[in-house]
Amino acid sequence: MQSTEKGCGQALPGVPTARVVQPATREGSRTMTQELRGMRVGILATDGVERVELDQPRGALQGAGAKTEIVSLHPGEIQARQFDLNAAGTFPVDRLVADASVDDYHALLLPGGTMNPDQLRMDRDAVQFVKDFMASGKPVASICHGPWTLVEADAVRGRRLTSWPSIRTDLRNAGAEVVDQEVVVDGQLVTSRSPADLPAFCAAVVEQFARAHHPMPG
Repeated sequence: MQSTEKGCGQALPGVPTARVVQPATREGSRTMTQELRGMRVGILATDGVERVELDQPRGALQGAGAKTEIVSLHPGEIQARQFDLNAAGTFPVDRLVADASVDDYHALLLPGGTMNPDQLRMDRDAVQFVKDFMASGKPVASICHGPWTLVEADAVRGRRLTSWPSIRTDLRNAGAEVVDQEVVVDGQLVTSRSPADLPAFCAAVVEQFARAHHPMPG
């Protein structure tokens, strides 16, 4: 049977077209916000990752002073996609998930793209890495199809979140409360629906990661 699912990033009725979001900067003075200075963020992704869902949050994190590493299933490079269908270049892998530990990072980013989390959720090391991260209480952000790996890690039960529409039944079946909002924050977890939500997603990720990095007194 031929799939009728739209690719990640393709337009859905009632969902606006994606806009480009840039890291927070002030061009005149060449200064950047640095609220994430000293923070190390792991980006768990593999072949089929939706390029814009990795590029833009990573740019926002780096613009706020964080260091990022791409953690993956195999060494070398991972193949990125646009709308799931079109080749969109590659990303170099910094570390294998089999060699990574939650202790290596302060926060975790899970971008989407249909094939990307579909492979991650079949890998024991990747699932355990995500499960351990959620258990640690450290901040985790995921967009589009990214929460599929959270389902496999049994990490959405009792959580309020959002995602690409086609995986919402999986989220509900795993015990999540699913809502249709551009960005949802539930404790340590930040989620968004699609690339159209990237401006709100990137802003929320930086804000929530900064709160975890610099907790408010009292």
